[in-house]
Amino acid sequence: MQITSRLVRFVSVLWITVFCLAGCKANPVSCRLWAKPQMPVFSLNGDFVIGGIFSIHYNMRTEQINYTRLPPQPQCSGSMDLRELRFARALQFSIHEINNRTDLLPGITLGYQIYDSCSAVPMSIKVAFQFTNGLDTVFSDNPCSKSAVAAVPAIVGDSSSTPSIGMARTLGLIGIPQVSHSATCACLSDKSQFPAFFRTVPSDQHQAAALAKMVKYFGWTWIGAVRSDTDYGNYGMAAFLKAAQEEGICVEYSEAYYRTQPRSKLERVANVIRRSTARVIVAFGNIGDMRFLLEELAQKPPPPLQWIGSEAWITHPEFLRFKICTGALGFGVPRSVIPGFPEFLLDLSPAQALKSPILTEFWESSFSCNLKVRKDTSTYLRECDGNEDIRSVQNPYTDTSQLSNTNLVYQAMYAIAHAIHSVICKDTQCDRTNILSPWQIRDQLKKVNFTTKNGYQVNFDSSGDPVAVYELTNWQIKKDGALDFVPVGYYDASRSRGHEFRMSSAISWVGGQTEIPVSVCSESCPPGTWKAVQKGRPVCCYDCIPCAEGEISNITDSLDCIHCPPEFWPNTKQDSCFPKPIEFLSWDDTLGIVLTVSSITGAFMAVCVTAVFYKHRTSPIVRANNSELSFLLLFSLTLCFLCSLTFIGRPSEWSCMLRHTAFGITFVLCISCVLGKTIVVLMAFKATLPGSNVMKWFGPPQQRLTVLAFTLIQVIICVLWLKISPPFPFRNLKHYKDKIILECHVGSTIGFWAVLGYIGFLAVLCFILAFLARKLPDNFNEAKFITFSMLIFSAVWITFIPAYVSSPGKFTVAVEIFAILASSFGLIICIFAPKCFIIIFRPDQNNKKHLMGKLPSKAL
Repeated sequence: MQITSRLVRFVSVLWITVFCLAGCKANPVSCRLWAKPQMPVFSLNGDFVIGGIFSIHYNMRTEQINYTRLPPQPQCSGSMDLRELRFARALQFSIHEINNRTDLLPGITLGYQIYDSCSAVPMSIKVAFQFTNGLDTVFSDNPCSKSAVAAVPAIVGDSSSTPSIGMARTLGLIGIPQVSHSATCACLSDKSQFPAFFRTVPSDQHQAAALAKMVKYFGWTWIGAVRSDTDYGNYGMAAFLKAAQEEGICVEYSEAYYRTQPRSKLERVANVIRRSTARVIVAFGNIGDMRFLLEELAQKPPPPLQWIGSEAWITHPEFLRFKICTGALGFGVPRSVIPGFPEFLLDLSPAQALKSPILTEFWESSFSCNLKVRKDTSTYLRECDGNEDIRSVQNPYTDTSQLSNTNLVYQAMYAIAHAIHSVICKDTQCDRTNILSPWQIRDQLKKVNFTTKNGYQVNFDSSGDPVAVYELTNWQIKKDGALDFVPVGYYDASRSRGHEFRMSSAISWVGGQTEIPVSVCSESCPPGTWKAVQKGRPVCCYDCIPCAEGEISNITDSLDCIHCPPEFWPNTKQDSCFPKPIEFLSWDDTLGIVLTVSSITGAFMAVCVTAVFYKHRTSPIVRANNSELSFLLLFSLTLCFLCSLTFIGRPSEWSCMLRHTAFGITFVLCISCVLGKTIVVLMAFKATLPGSNVMKWFGPPQQRLTVLAFTLIQVIICVLWLKISPPFPFRNLKHYKDKIILECHVGSTIGFWAVLGYIGFLAVLCFILAFLARKLPDNFNEAKFITFSMLIFSAVWITFIPAYVSSPGKFTVAVEIFAILASSFGLIICIFAPKCFIIIFRPDQNNKKHLMGKLPSKAL
């Protein structure tokens, strides 16, 4: 429980004890008040007397209570709040205006008793008891019965939340409705505690939410907070801090101060503000507390601060003298105009001022003169000469340009008048003899719904609160160098979320700057980074950590990074995902061009050799070892060279199936032809032996059948491969993180290695047979060239396997093409180059004798 709440309860019990127990010596059924009643500052008799209470003075004179004598009569002290005096006069004006109306309470005269609460809880509670019992010092024997009639049917005031809370707890027990024009504490909306409390000013619940949204709207995440150590400040700041936390705003410090606390506490709070790193400070304080705090800060100004103020002080004219608050922002009640009120306010003469002690004090302080000589003072001012004109004075009393809370007093009085009208009047007939019960007025206040003369709608919700509409006020420097309140926007809580603000003009910030000040614990983390909270510090204090590889953050102050989709990769700033580049061995790639040229060159070589052989097809060197197999081998080599082109370009479903099967079949055809030629060499040697007829078993038909059989086996393997699990285009996302490898997946790995294994088996078999025939006595023994070609073939494909497995991306395809081309070039060079050399450059050796070794020849 707050200190002020405990104080309210203590004072309540104290006054009840004084009222109902003290002095009950002679008459057991009556109670006499020993203390003198407090006298009103303004009063007027009427059929029904309305109560009013305002914080006209800042302090209450107190003395130490020693419990040996009666406490002294409490008196107000300190300077006068002229704005509060204007509020009191607004209540007078409202009642006079109502009394002159014929449509509202016709024939009924309203009176008033207006008190000064001195901004003190004890005085407010004492006045509350007087509103309950009147000014009579003797009370009846049953003052609390339901049939008892209160001294006033309703009350307007007080101006502050804490005194209003004390009054509301007391008055609520009896049901006297209290309509405040300026008490904003959210706690007063609790009808279980304050069943008879109403107000024409919005609750701090709305103001706290509005302040938090405004702080967030301008991008401030690191702020300081100060408050009055009262119910108003504590409840209001608690609501603000909760709303600020929901908006992601951090508070560097939250300090409380009450004006009666030791000065050391005030100095400590001021030093905290001076040392803070936050450049924005939110102040939820009463007028008196904020005046003390700002005076302390003005002695040793802190670094420039952007002040954000609550409604209680941000629109108070007295604070315009504090230049350290230049550029301050806050919510206030919207300005208004009350027709006839300025004339009423300024229609004040010395004679009228003498009729009221409070107006006498006001007159003398305004003109620094005495309306009458005071014998009880040691200081004498000049005597007023009667020529003083209140219209020539510039102060909060005479300033009618910003009638905001004053208009709320006006509305509050009219609400009470409409409620009384609903109880005692029927149309234009009113019964002044009707006994008003406070409960009846309270019930009617819940139902009022009318529009004032100056166009304001007045009604209350179930909590006794109006619709929350605020004017955003900015302290701007005028041309003459003085500060002034300038409305820069509005806030309407009834509008949809996100559209509550409506800005109307430019804001002047702290120091007259035009740019929004910055107040953050840590600079915003740019896209591409994420916020890492610093250990042991608020969440607004963080480090900006770059996103990990493959992650991005595309907003400022991201709490974490997100992974790019599998086919996307971050840009260099890591703030957006772009499609990964797709890599494959393309036609326009340098490597692709080189391999394409090599393939075409190889195919061209094969065609040229074929042309040479065809032209010399009858020559002995072409006819040796079966020219038919030679032409078939050249055809298969041409296909081998050309099939490597299917590996170049963007992989597709058909190209993937074609490249592997075409490669497997053409190579088997090629090796089958080489194997056939090797067998022919061996069989030819066997045929030259006496009594051998082996060549009849390996003539041209058998050679063709052998090549066909070996090739057919590979065709069957490829058909099964394509049928069961064929190769297909595949986006390889794992090999590289930042790009996609578009390749042909082999589908069935068994089928792939079966094709290669069969080629390898035939190559090994061919190599063995060629190796056995390498030393046959022919002068041109083709077996030794086949041996060399198979050695090259085997070396290439043995090297191919690890290179194929380990090569990344498009280089995998390049390795495969290189293996095809290398082995093909090896075959065509080793087998056909020597023959072409003899045909073209040594035609004299192209004869049967030379081939059979009958003539000496040079080694090739």
